[in-house]
Amino acid sequence: MFSRDGISLENYFENLMSRGVKSSPQLIRDEILKMNIFNSVFVDCTASQAISELYESLISRNISVVTANKIAASSDYKNYHHLKETARKTGTKFLFETNVGAGLPIINTMNSLTNSGDKIVKLQAVLSGTLNFIFNTLSEDVPFSKAIKMAVDAQFAEPDPRIDLSGLDVTRKLVILSREAGAQVEQENVQKHLFIPQKYFESTLDEFWSTIPEMDEAFENRRKKLDKEGKKLRFIATYDNGLCEVGLHEVEKGHPFYDLEGSNNIIMITTERYNEYPMVIKGYGAGASVTAAGVFSDIISIANIR
Repeated sequence: MFSRDGISLENYFENLMSRGVKSSPQLIRDEILKMNIFNSVFVDCTASQAISELYESLISRNISVVTANKIAASSDYKNYHHLKETARKTGTKFLFETNVGAGLPIINTMNSLTNSGDKIVKLQAVLSGTLNFIFNTLSEDVPFSKAIKMAVDAQFAEPDPRIDLSGLDVTRKLVILSREAGAQVEQENVQKHLFIPQKYFESTLDEFWSTIPEMDEAFENRRKKLDKEGKKLRFIATYDNGLCEVGLHEVEKGHPFYDLEGSNNIIMITTERYNEYPMVIKGYGAGASVTAAGVFSDIISIANIR
């Protein structure tokens, strides 16, 4: 449903049912351009490739884009750079703060550092609330396979948790951060160190659930060993002078990542200024409310209210 005068929340559902039309990405683009609203913002909270492909046509027509959709910013570098340049030339905004860390001010902070003349030389981060939840939940009573199921039930993980277990989501986030740090990185440039065998990603979802308990003993043995050594498992994304990798690491007490609770995210930003003592940003890295707040913050910044 499209209305240049806005849509009342009091009876939006009835109006949608009576006046709504079957949607498509092309229809959305055409209707937005037809309305020709000054200082307008297109907000994308989908995970759709087709919707992300609208950005260029909108930005080039002076419509800013705020997106929680990671596809465009983590797509091939040429497309990412083109969108950024188009926004710069048209004086519009292409903002995607919530692509990494939900509502945490990670990308804005990095941009503030680089815009002030600082140079980001290293990033280390736990960027998957799902994986952090799983490794924090492991215990003598909760094996690896059960922790995965609990993550799905709590809606931290996708219905097919292999999307998270494969490290693909973290890889996309690392690519986005590395590009914002100034590197021309593609997803295939990221070294991936998986912690479960490839066979689990090649089977059906039903087969995955029936066979993943095979990994329980190995993870329980490792958990016991780390517990005695005072260490914890963390899936860490690293950018270091242009080189990127994601993988499972053991962290000791005293490390900034050691006490990371629940599904929280954390990032350490090392720059030429913040070198000996890196900047640390930590907090909720997933959830509808904090993501919505991050999207709203980007919208407000375009409106120049703050």
